[in-house]
Amino acid sequence: MFKTLQNPLSFASRLLLAALFLPAGIGKLTGFAGTVGYIASVGLPLPAVGAALALVVEIVGSLALIAGFGTRIAALVLAAFTLVASFFFHAYWAVPADQQLVVQLLFFKNIAVVGGLLSVAAWGAGGWSLDARREA
Repeated sequence: MFKTLQNPLSFASRLLLAALFLPAGIGKLTGFAGTVGYIASVGLPLPAVGAALALVVEIVGSLALIAGFGTRIAALVLAAFTLVASFFFHAYWAVPADQQLVVQLLFFKNIAVVGGLLSVAAWGAGGWSLDARREA
């Protein structure tokens, strides 16, 4: 039974992961100045470069997941990006105790997303993808 569901489940997982990153990337594009300010507020250097890099990673990575094109690489890049961003933007250990719960939930949500992306990187896009068409 699961063999017959492999392709639709792989496709659904790619779409659901992209649903997290594509709106975030578009939001960074349309609200670039706010994104730069937010990055600067955590003390990262070159916030405009960081914002541009983040929006490219999120938008291009999402489109790659949706199409299933270069899926393994896109998943690895998004996983690395998410892991690094989690330590800078969801550092629950560095916020006051009354704010830790929500920030900690966001941190571990991102860790789970990294796990999903690593699974996509390990297993590939599935049969319903441009990667599968190229391999055929």
